[in-house]
Amino acid sequence: MHLVKRLNMVQAKSWLGNQDMAKFSYSVVDQSGRSVKGVLDADNEQVVLARLHEQQFHIVSIRETRKKSAASAYVKRVRQPKQKSVVVFSRQFATMIEAGISMIKCLDILENQTVDPVLKEAISETRKDVKEGLTLSDSLAKHPTVFSKLYINMVKAAEIGGILDKILDRLAGFLESEMEIKQKVKSALMYPCVVIIFAFIVVIALFALVIPKFKEIFASLKIDMPPATQALFSISDFVCSYWWAALILGVGGAIFFKRYAKTTKGRYNIDAVKLKVPIVGDIVLKVSISRFTRTFATLLSSGVPMMRSLEIIGETSGNMVVANAVSDARSSIREGQKISQPLSQSNLFPPMVIQMIDVGEETGLLSEMLTKISDFYDREIDAVIKGLTSLIEPMLIAFLGCVVGFIAISVMAPIFKLVSSIH
Repeated sequence: MHLVKRLNMVQAKSWLGNQDMAKFSYSVVDQSGRSVKGVLDADNEQVVLARLHEQQFHIVSIRETRKKSAASAYVKRVRQPKQKSVVVFSRQFATMIEAGISMIKCLDILENQTVDPVLKEAISETRKDVKEGLTLSDSLAKHPTVFSKLYINMVKAAEIGGILDKILDRLAGFLESEMEIKQKVKSALMYPCVVIIFAFIVVIALFALVIPKFKEIFASLKIDMPPATQALFSISDFVCSYWWAALILGVGGAIFFKRYAKTTKGRYNIDAVKLKVPIVGDIVLKVSISRFTRTFATLLSSGVPMMRSLEIIGETSGNMVVANAVSDARSSIREGQKISQPLSQSNLFPPMVIQMIDVGEETGLLSEMLTKISDFYDREIDAVIKGLTSLIEPMLIAFLGCVVGFIAISVMAPIFKLVSSIH
């Protein structure tokens, strides 16, 4: 930490008043495994990399926060490649490395074969950086929107252990599992979402266009309307008169929710609510546990230290509640406790998960146990999603039947009353 402060002071003194310098924020890991963040002024990113390497830091990310000048400004848009493209890249890279092809040649071939424009650009710049002498992990770290911290740290561990082909293949398998779970959840939610949106549009059209016509007819015939029909016409009047209020409320609520979700407190509260929602909360928890255990197992089996693995898991968990539990576990491990103890105290992980992690720690087979937990919860997620899909369809049909039945009875009741009065 003192080295970083001294480095910042030297850079500030030597570059004070130079308007052509750019400002770079960086995130690195020192030799003890501690994360360090700071800001440096430099002509370009290569200078920052060189100075950080002099201090023997492992570079996680470097980002330009202030441009050198208006003429030399170049701000990259935050773009991400398709996850499938990264999977194919990893598989092909692993195969070529295993075949003994040099890294520069591998990247050159992959650049020519890749169709995804975002990934293609990242590979091109990575090839140039590796050719100039940077390590593969440091080169990949310059593209945080393309390669995650998990990906970069596993490649770093592979470089140290000399097993890059195996790690890349393992990464591809991990990304495929992540992609498969996401696709299952999306597929399960797609059908009910489409049906609900279509039903909502149809119901609004009925209340705004059809029901007012019946109201005019009944009013001209001076029919005494039953309570259900009066309620139906009141809803129709509200929709026709105050549709703009509902639109403003919906748009305003969406904007507020989006901004609130960007705050730390808001994101934590939203993630906590997700876990408490019936049925949905069970799926969210199972997905979080599966992701936590699979990521943890992949990192440990790849040679990444446990403390660094837990830090990466917390940052990539996708759920603030789980991230906080992992952070507490990391603090407890630093104090000498086993990882199963703080996870048990969080009341988030089921007893089966805690017991298997505890057994894994005792036997020295933690990564194997974590993989088994992840496989188990992947099967659980698949079963829950299939059950939910089969349950949602009849529930939606019953709901739509009730809505349509209420409208039909409310409209037909005055007609039956009119016919009976004529007789």
